Amino acid sequence: MKQFETALPEQYETLKKQANYTSSWRERLDAVEMLSAYQHDKIIDLLKNRMQHDTVNKVQLAAYEALVAFGEDVEKPSPARFDIIKGTDKIFLRVKKSLPKDHTVADFADKLKRMRLDVFDAYEGDKGVEFMNWLEERWAKL
Repeated sequence: MKQFETALPEQYETLKKQANYTSSWRERLDAVEMLSAYQHDKIIDLLKNRMQHDTVNKVQLAAYEALVAFGEDVEKPSPARFDIIKGTDKIFLRVKKSLPKDHTVADFADKLKRMRLDVFDAYEGDKGVEFMNWLEERWAKL
């Protein structure tokens, strides 16, 4: 079995903030991966929280894998079946209405990123390489 540090890392508070930073799933994933080297009660609690409540499945799975490596009895999270952020269509409609009638999907994506980085980032992380195709489909249906 792999050996883990049992003391909190010096940068724990910074990593804790990073793990909960809503505007960047990549930063949350980095923090989860860094924290997974330390088997401490506070870190286990933080990882359980990310596993259960993160909007991006990649972050949830990284937290899950770290907890399993620690020997925790946890259930593997499944990807969201519906919108990962409540009211997504309303948010998208608000963004679309704020643009001129002849705007493009690229204009829409840019405005969404500026207005609601948290929403843009969460779906980008969730959809991966399919993000722009998915966003274009949603945009066209509005």
